[in-house]
Amino acid sequence: MHGLFGSKKNNRTISKVLARDLGRNVYALDLRNHGDSPHHERHDYAIMADDVARFMDEQKLEDTTLIGHSMGAKTAMAFALKYPSRIQNIVAVDNAPIDAALLSSFGKYVQGMKKIEQVGVTRLSEADEILQDYEEEIIRQFLLGNLYRPANDKTQKFKFSLQTLGVSLGHLGDFPYKNPDEVRFEKPALFVRGTQSPYIPDEAIPIIGRFFPRFRLVDIDSGHWVIAEKPELFRQAVVEFLGQDGEN
Repeated sequence: MHGLFGSKKNNRTISKVLARDLGRNVYALDLRNHGDSPHHERHDYAIMADDVARFMDEQKLEDTTLIGHSMGAKTAMAFALKYPSRIQNIVAVDNAPIDAALLSSFGKYVQGMKKIEQVGVTRLSEADEILQDYEEEIIRQFLLGNLYRPANDKTQKFKFSLQTLGVSLGHLGDFPYKNPDEVRFEKPALFVRGTQSPYIPDEAIPIIGRFFPRFRLVDIDSGHWVIAEKPELFRQAVVEFLGQDGEN
């Protein structure tokens, strides 16, 4: 599961690699208000966990592994605590079960993308020029990958709901469960931390252990975009974790 402003396209390559190495089916999802999934006014981790449960019902999936990055990581954690019997384990990439404000850059992204839609750009180069005032090239390309041209429309739009996501920024750093004495996930959990990222600070590790007592932590020398920056190290960590879990 992807992060904020992402889509299943971000995980297409790593999904194919993991399917090959693990000999398992891998499903890449668009979370609500992203990609090809429907838009809804409500956007929080509890409801996204319910969305994932419905997808599993439709596909008749049980005893699965959930892998999520950033927003997708908190969705996986919320699912594990709400529906622990339905999955074997989780892999949470660069996020923790804590309340933590999102980086201010996310608000700037929304401003830039709203400007693109307001101007009514017709070419990708025009949109990229607008975003140059807001972010470096690698992030611009990530965001612009969500542009498309609706039928019978000359201008480009973003696939995700900018209005809903912009309003939701204030609470997307929150985690829906506050007390690990009331709810825990007693199965294996892998937390992958980008050591140059602030999203899993050292002080969050004890709370991870209380919610997920069988957790393992793997540090990768990268920023927040761990899978994109260090795909081979991420692949190795996941394959080793799932291999060890399968032996237990």
